[in-house]
Amino acid sequence: MVKKKKKKPSRTDELRQLIQGLFFNNPKRTFNYKQVASLLEVRKKTGRQKVQIILSDLFESGYLTEVAAGKYKLLSRGSTITGVVDMTASGSAYVVPDEENEGGDIFIPRNNMNQALNGDHVKVFMHARRRNRQPEGEIIEILKRKRDSFVGVMQISRGLAFLVVDDRVMSHDIFIPGKSLKDAKDGQKAIARIVEWPERAKNPIGEIVDVLGDAGDHHAEMHAILAEFNLPYRYPQEVIDEAETINAEITEEEIKKRRDFRNVTTFTIDPVDAKDFDDALSVQKLENGRWEVGVHIADVTHYVQPKTLLEKEAYERATSVYLVDRVVPMLPERLSNFICSLRPHEEKLCFSAVFEMDDDANIHNSWFGRTVIYSDRRFTYEEAQEIIETGEGDLKDEILSLDKLAKQLRDKRFAQGSVGFERIEVRFKIDDKGKPLSVYFKESKDANKLIEEFMLLANKKVAQLIGNKEMDKGRRGKAKTFVYRIHDVPNPDKFENFASFVRKFGYEAMPKGAESVSASLNRLLTQVQGKGEQNMIETLAIRTMAKAVYSTHNIGHYGLAFKHYSHFTSPIRRYPDMMVHRLLQRYLDGGRSVNEETYEEMCEHSSDMEQRAADAERSSIKYKQVEFMKDHLGEEFDGVISGVTEWGLYVEIIENKCEGMIPIRDLDDDFYTFDEDNYCLVGRKFNRTYQLGDQLKISIASANLEKKQLDFALVEEKR
Repeated sequence: MVKKKKKKPSRTDELRQLIQGLFFNNPKRTFNYKQVASLLEVRKKTGRQKVQIILSDLFESGYLTEVAAGKYKLLSRGSTITGVVDMTASGSAYVVPDEENEGGDIFIPRNNMNQALNGDHVKVFMHARRRNRQPEGEIIEILKRKRDSFVGVMQISRGLAFLVVDDRVMSHDIFIPGKSLKDAKDGQKAIARIVEWPERAKNPIGEIVDVLGDAGDHHAEMHAILAEFNLPYRYPQEVIDEAETINAEITEEEIKKRRDFRNVTTFTIDPVDAKDFDDALSVQKLENGRWEVGVHIADVTHYVQPKTLLEKEAYERATSVYLVDRVVPMLPERLSNFICSLRPHEEKLCFSAVFEMDDDANIHNSWFGRTVIYSDRRFTYEEAQEIIETGEGDLKDEILSLDKLAKQLRDKRFAQGSVGFERIEVRFKIDDKGKPLSVYFKESKDANKLIEEFMLLANKKVAQLIGNKEMDKGRRGKAKTFVYRIHDVPNPDKFENFASFVRKFGYEAMPKGAESVSASLNRLLTQVQGKGEQNMIETLAIRTMAKAVYSTHNIGHYGLAFKHYSHFTSPIRRYPDMMVHRLLQRYLDGGRSVNEETYEEMCEHSSDMEQRAADAERSSIKYKQVEFMKDHLGEEFDGVISGVTEWGLYVEIIENKCEGMIPIRDLDDDFYTFDEDNYCLVGRKFNRTYQLGDQLKISIASANLEKKQLDFALVEEKR
């Protein structure tokens, strides 16, 4: 028997082993094919081509990962990452990593969710990545639940009860045993808490914690929206009881501790339906010919003391929530609408910023401290606007003088690079039962801008006082820990994409010559005023910007072009303003700096609650838009394409800003594909396009209140 010779490895196999060894021995390094060829002394062109092919094969097989085009790194086997779950309507999800991940978000198929829910903080086992494929993995541990309570509609049939929750939030109905129903009836809105989720069970087991009312009932739906975003919709009785015990009397002893403004002309300007007046303005002419303008803010922290139930509740809520028909206040009504509210003809305790200004709105002196005031008049914005326009009315000299100063402050702010976003705000006229009767738009006029400018000035100057280390003159080191309102610069890639898009409408967003990005944005926003594409372009411009948040780490406020900015002027409705009041007084009294980590955690909580409140407000507006349009089924409207996705076109009705969708399946004259770079759908056969900003005529096809969804049908395209 002849013994077979052992086959020698080919040169390609040897090269493959050498390349694998190179990466294995340098697991944290990244190499491209030129670097690999150089390190392995492969100099011939054919050999270098083999290196490229082998690298591609090793990536395809999952041995390597491609961290950038043509750059490879050893793929760690069985690696895990942590992140937050972002669910899709299909029940699958993406996990957004806590730390920057080479491949971006990780896709989690529905069968690999392992009972994780939207917003949960999880650990993910990473699968080997395939070429041109999204990173994929499996959730192996739930580190922290985002929530355990959910709002939905009861579905009771044949003795079985389930709470049906919106798919985007919870892809499984919650089973409710009979003993845990709490008298909930079929078709009612309710809140359930998950008490158990057996390992192999498809559905979690829950108990009803509150029955909100019948689906479709106005108050039940508003409470459901609050519950959907994990926001409180009622006060614990013990917190209300504690508010009732607060002594509202202002003693002579307290007045002596404060600067007295009771004899200086003072007034408030607020929306017509406002009850929580947390800011007032005073103005008087000084002997030196300058103006003294006082920005007086309700002294909430005088009444809400640390370690009380009121303080704990204010921190947990962090903000008042404004829905279409109501305000859910951060503080109980006795405080927000009475004791702290700067109501006319009542003495009130304030924390004030007082400025000495000349006729050109230059500030010569500033003072900050606790005061007592007496408001002479309560104006609505409409009343103050009429005085500005006609020059006649109560306190006309004071209002006209402040209006003149405010306009100069505004001009200076824009000259320094502030960006002028003025989005159209949708409002509803609602009857006693909550039914929307009509839609109107909130306009910002001179009276609004007057208040805005002096609030911005106070917020900026308070932040400057701490951030510029004026409290620590003669000392070295960093500024004391403080709460700032920060806004980062726009993402360059997003801005370039935005500029490329608006160029198709004949606009130029990129800076010209020495022009700044903010100046170019202001130029664009001015050019689109009154145009059909205004709202759409303003919306896209806002999306290019970072979100403003609270932080102890000051990076400035890009949108306002302020190096230092904080929130000082609304402590009745924002907890960060209460934090600022306490810190400012502490530092005015010579106190030491507070712990930065503690306050950063409080800032993050406040930013999170602010975002939830904004989401709830948008959801309530959407609900009323759908309810309003339900009475207009079959009617035709002119609209503009406000969004383009792979599943259809979002269209905004021009006359009332209600938005709905034309599903791509209903565009049956061609097969349409989504062009993400150009915000459009393109027909494969006839090359017809539907692009962001195009005007269409649509009819109302359906209005689904439960999903807060409008479906439109295309009538004709307006070219």
